[in-house]
Amino acid sequence: MKQILLITDGCSNVGQSPVMTASLARQEGITVNVIGIVDYGTIGELGSLEIREIAKAGGGMSRISGTEQLAQTMQMVTRKTVVQTIQQAVNRELKQILGKTSVEDLPPDKRSEVVEVMDELTETTPLDIVLLIDASASMKPKLAAVEEAIRDLMISLGAREGRSRVAVFHFPGRHGGEEAVLDQVWTEDLSGLRSLFQRLPVRGATPTGPAILKVIDFFRYGTINGNQTGPEERDEREGMLGDYVV
Repeated sequence: MKQILLITDGCSNVGQSPVMTASLARQEGITVNVIGIVDYGTIGELGSLEIREIAKAGGGMSRISGTEQLAQTMQMVTRKTVVQTIQQAVNRELKQILGKTSVEDLPPDKRSEVVEVMDELTETTPLDIVLLIDASASMKPKLAAVEEAIRDLMISLGAREGRSRVAVFHFPGRHGGEEAVLDQVWTEDLSGLRSLFQRLPVRGATPTGPAILKVIDFFRYGTINGNQTGPEERDEREGMLGDYVV
């Protein structure tokens, strides 16, 4: 299961539309979730609108959060998206196997079995998350809260039974042509991400759309700028319900 978790204050201003690139990610089987840390006033309203549109196009969830609630919001969105994705996959199989459109259409005994399977899959399904961090100038006062929230998210992911891999990008890069920079290749050593923010530069522009495209390529090829970042893995969940609902 593949997710992008975009953390931004919205209002991209360079390159392709982030709504369009989020839609491309969804076509690649990558869910795009967006956590917004927005300011008050017109700029905040525009940022909030963009955040909602990106998540909608990417098949994910969006939440606007203050810095105090950020850690809880990130954990909630990550988990809810896993549950939602599994439920969608289960409903597709139910329709193929039994002609049912959702779990609620099953008899009570079968429904309880399927719900139990879904709960298990939520904890055991391999999960790959790319954290995509907006490090534009307007985010500077918010990055300390982002750092703490990511640390808490790492603890939450580490408690899952299934494999959780995380990679980290920030945008924009040091140079004008760098839409996004890879800070951490795929890792299951989630404690190793704690020093990330000590070397995270803050710069002016907000190329959210190009940054999402860079992450799509990372998911697709497992490489960035020609450098191998880790083995490409596929986890197919076809037929997950066969023994439970027939």
